[in-house]
Amino acid sequence: MQMSDERTANAPTMWMATVRPNGTPHLVPIWFVVVDEKWYFATDPNSVKARNLQHNPAIAISLEDGMNPYVIEGNAIVVRPTAKVVEQFKKKYDWDVNDDDDYVLFEVTVKRKVLG
Repeated sequence: MQMSDERTANAPTMWMATVRPNGTPHLVPIWFVVVDEKWYFATDPNSVKARNLQHNPAIAISLEDGMNPYVIEGNAIVVRPTAKVVEQFKKKYDWDVNDDDDYVLFEVTVKRKVLG
């Protein structure tokens, strides 16, 4: 496993920035997993972050360690969870994303990555 894989596997949350329709940023911590170089998170479809992403799919993500930066930029879309994604959420958080109808799953395709 590469260092970055260990970091994403062990980080409990990521910081995620989306853009409101009025152009102001929205920043929140959230659970996540990384599978095959794509980042996944689940949220209420009526949350601010979900509404923002439906308006503008641009997203920025950072891990919590500011002394050792790990920042990505990309686009997020709603997807159905694959078996690998379900397995990773179960392993990391003991949570089955398939059993929670109150959430939608977003997949982030990375366009830019900055590692420190």
